[in-house]
Amino acid sequence: MTPMTTATGASRPSTRTTATAERRRPSVGWRVRFGFLALIWGFSFLLIKVGTEGYAPFQVTFGRLLFGTAVLAVAMAVKRERLPRGARTWGHLAVAALLLNALPFSLFAYAELTIPSTLAGICNATSPLWGMALSLVALSEDRPTRVRVAGLGLGFLGVLTVLGAWQGFRSLDASGTAMALLASLSYPIGWIYVRRTLAGSGHSNLSLTGAQLLLATVQLAIVTPLFTSLPAGFPVLPLLAIVALGALGTGLAMLVQYGIVAEVGPTTAQMVTYFIPVIATAAGVAILGESLTWSTPVGAVIVLAGAALTQVKPRRR
Repeated sequence: MTPMTTATGASRPSTRTTATAERRRPSVGWRVRFGFLALIWGFSFLLIKVGTEGYAPFQVTFGRLLFGTAVLAVAMAVKRERLPRGARTWGHLAVAALLLNALPFSLFAYAELTIPSTLAGICNATSPLWGMALSLVALSEDRPTRVRVAGLGLGFLGVLTVLGAWQGFRSLDASGTAMALLASLSYPIGWIYVRRTLAGSGHSNLSLTGAQLLLATVQLAIVTPLFTSLPAGFPVLPLLAIVALGALGTGLAMLVQYGIVAEVGPTTAQMVTYFIPVIATAAGVAILGESLTWSTPVGAVIVLAGAALTQVKPRRR
């Protein structure tokens, strides 16, 4: 995810400007696009699981990034956007690509070799909790409040509930769960890095994101041959899952997300986070036949409640 840019000092729009804006308004309502975004991101964990049934995790991630980058490249060509310039910008984007794409995508792919997609989706929902904890240390403008600290504690209590802490974590794979949690931790680290280094760079979100995905694809193109060998065959269903994961769950999803942010703002747009684990759980159980104990949905609700509280802004005095 790249920093959001906002126009400042805008004057009152003229009638002609308003008419132009009306013509450019998306024909599909933002609520429909919001639901679509939640759906494709929720199904991403199922697609990862299906992809790893035929290909190595690094291959799944490389394919995901390759097809996602292709979608953004087409969008940039249509909108006549150029890639950003400057070695410094590209250096920061390389770090962002690692933290926001290459690393977490790979960790989730490896995690789903041993844990169900439902658990991976719920682990992904802990990102706001990690983000809250890290922002208290790294971002001086984010002040802790009682509500946000309570949300942090409640959220991690939900994580312990999902993992079955009272049973000694015997019912889950420790390494796979740890990788999924590390993946969710990588996102807020990347967001904080981007916020510190690329905010206000003057480049459009589409330009920065296209470059970021391109760099992540290059990173995986280097790493994948070192740790995997060419597959003996190319199973169709896993391959289609990877194509959908990249083209829809990565490339198109980012375009839809930025459109929603531009129309209704980041606060409303980020609420999609709370629907993803619900859809991921429903898809895993209904389509993949994954088992579900009472602690998983109960813990997920607690995690989401805690995450919501961490996003409550302090009142202005």
